[in-house]
Parts: sequence; C-alpha cells; structure tokens
Amino acid sequence: MPHATKILAVDDRQENLVALSAVLDALPVEVVPVSSGRAALRELLNDEFALILLDVVMPEMDGFETAGHIKSRPRTRDIPIIFLTAAGEAGEQAYQGYAAGAVDYLTKPFDPWLLRAKVSIFVDLHRRTLQLRRQATLLRQALDGEDGAGLDQILKALDERMARVEGDVSRLREEGTGSAGTLDDLEAHIADLRLALNALVAGG
Repeated sequence: MPHATKILAVDDRQENLVALSAVLDALPVEVVPVSSGRAALRELLNDEFALILLDVVMPEMDGFETAGHIKSRPRTRDIPIIFLTAAGEAGEQAYQGYAAGAVDYLTKPFDPWLLRAKVSIFVDLHRRTLQLRRQATLLRQALDGEDGAGLDQILKALDERMARVEGDVSRLREEGTGSAGTLDDLEAHIADLRLALNALVAGG
C-alpha cells in the first residue's frame, strides 16, 4: 500500500510492535514500527504520519521525553499521540501523558476493537485535513491567476470538507476520545478556518 496513511508505532519490545501491526492490518494504513524514541524522531524527519502510538516505558528515552521532542518541532507538533502503557501504571502516568501532549491513553493488553476505532478516527481526520490543504492550494492558484472560473466550485468543496472536519471534532468530543485541552485547541483552529472560509464565500 504505497499511498496508505502512515501510523508510527514506537515500542522497545518487538512482540508489541508485531501485535500492533496485526491489529491494524484490517485498516487502510501502513504501520511503521520503530523500537526507540530516537528512531521515532528520525522517522518523523523523513515522512508524514497521521498518528503516533507511543510506548511510555522505554530505555534511554522514554515516551514522555520522546513526546516532548515531537511537540517541540514545528513540523511534528500537531501529530496526535496515543500513549500505550501497562494497566497497573496507567493511573499514575495519565496526567503526565496528557501534559506531554497525548490525545489519548490505552492500557496493555489493549482491546483490538477499541484501538482500531480510535486509530480510524484520527486517520479519517488526517485525510480530511489533506483534502482541505489540496483545496486551499487550488484556491490560491485560482486567486493568483485572477481566474474566476471554477472558483465557486472550489469554495463549495472547501465548505463541504470544512463541515466534515467540524463534524469529526464533535464526534471526538462526544465519544470522549482525546483530552479537553487538545479538543479545545483543535476547535479554535477550525473556528478560525471557518471564519476565513465564510469571508471568502461572502466575498465571492
């Protein structure tokens, strides 16, 4: 699947990486497995990922430190992170994980159906975001060329996709997937986009 959406899986235990890949095999995603935080940071320099599944307890660089590096880089700061941790440690580490920028937490052994459901939401959101970017590029090209032909169709398509992303955010909040702060930030960004789009539609 050369064009599949990519998921970065980070765990120092090979059997856990194999299990993650097997669970997500039913989804149209490519799981890129790495066994350390440093390896994850190298992968993020070279490719685009819709989601990061990040183990908390790892030698040398643990999940929290890895997440800190990810969130400090402009190129990767907006990639959602789901932390994976042992069931007995979840309560103690949850607050630290959300503070490090996680959107969610899963305990091992994880429920395969739940993992697939959560990953599907973020993959769908990523694809909608890419669609918006493509539409925005087309809009810029039309405006730069001062060519009004097809501009109404572009604005309509942008509006439809924007509505879908807004619906996804509402669904994330209703299903309890993600921390309140993360969803608030996402909603604020989408609200800004909506205002800009409404201005363009009104101006057209």
